[in-house]
Amino acid sequence: MTLPTEVIEAKRDGSSLPVDVLRDFLAAYGSGEVADYQMAAFLMAVYFRGLDDGELRTLTRAILASGVQLDWTDGPAVVDKHSTGGVGDTVSLVLAPLLAEAGFRVPMISGRGLGHTGGTLDKLESIPGFRTDLDLDELRSAVRDLGCGLAGQTDDLAPLDGRLYALRDVTGTVPSVPLIASSIISKKAAEGLDALVLDVKVGRGGFMETMEEARRLARTLVELGTELGLRCRALLTDMRSPLGPAVGNALEAREAIRCLRGGVRSDLVDVTLALGGELAAAADPSTSAAAARDELEELLDSGAAAGRMARIVERQGGDPRVMDEPDRLPSAPVRRAVTAEDSGTVSGIDAREVGLAAVELGAGRRTMGEEVDPAVGFRIHVRPGDRVEPGDELAEVHARSEEDATRAETRFFNALSLGEGGAVEGREGRVLERVPVD
Repeated sequence: MTLPTEVIEAKRDGSSLPVDVLRDFLAAYGSGEVADYQMAAFLMAVYFRGLDDGELRTLTRAILASGVQLDWTDGPAVVDKHSTGGVGDTVSLVLAPLLAEAGFRVPMISGRGLGHTGGTLDKLESIPGFRTDLDLDELRSAVRDLGCGLAGQTDDLAPLDGRLYALRDVTGTVPSVPLIASSIISKKAAEGLDALVLDVKVGRGGFMETMEEARRLARTLVELGTELGLRCRALLTDMRSPLGPAVGNALEAREAIRCLRGGVRSDLVDVTLALGGELAAAADPSTSAAAARDELEELLDSGAAAGRMARIVERQGGDPRVMDEPDRLPSAPVRRAVTAEDSGTVSGIDAREVGLAAVELGAGRRTMGEEVDPAVGFRIHVRPGDRVEPGDELAEVHARSEEDATRAETRFFNALSLGEGGAVEGREGRVLERVPVD
């Protein structure tokens, strides 16, 4: 076998790795012959040098082959969505039960927070008792009985990705197109899906800050997924400012409950329905994304998806009463109103800065394995384009201490841009582009 240092040096210097060399290196990492620090060095080399098409496919197939692949019996379409990571992005907690209520099967395998972005598993686990550590038999059973199971990666399903994912989070190697693409598509292919919709975030709060980067990632994801037999579509969505008004695990769970009860009109709901429409159309080419979106909107407004989520919560060990009594979710001991000091129009809210502030409060991780605080975060009361006057409440900080609240308040002010006239971010709508283009 080629020495690990030779593999790292070759990629560091921009060489393409032969299929067998890269495959052996990845297998050696899986067996413990390659150490975490060596894999971290390799990931950094990939971050700077990238992977060619052959290397990308080798990495994706190696991750997929590292575990079992789910195989579903005949029945309704098996579907899922994936976001490349955002701030205030609570879509999964709304879309998964909504799709199940619409008759799809949704084996949603999600991850934890990555860098400054939130993680679906952390949000779900803010619900008292909720288990995301389902084994594959439990996941199959939940999908069979309720149409949906919400779980994390197991040692059986793409275990290699689980290890790489954790390393990327703490080594600054998250925003890499090949690493993102191989991680996402390998996991989703392992789920045995019929169709997949991808939410590729664009802007400071995502990992792709420009449209060019986002298009490249979206095309890579769609092409890679299609090659593995998935019917894929992707939407590029605006992540310059937080998607929803809540940032933080229990706060986002509370917002998801509000949306599932129906009647909410917000950017979060708009993106959820747009993704759901694309996914339904990918699963059933005889329908259009627009028609499917309208049907999902009607279903969401009925409140039926909230009942579905209550059953999912109960099935996975959580307290279903949170759906009617969201105050059962964890709450922080300190709540601090952030009020405007000047008048003006909100021209932007830097999603990345808000996400980092939430991490500093304890809502995210700074080191591998660190516990998160489910109660802390922000509730944001303004959007780009809103007019504010001195004393108006801009946001509410939920913190563990007064000192934490003070730091978070300062960071929120740093994230907020006020102006008189001029450009306003995000008012043209969150959905920017579709891949592939019709």
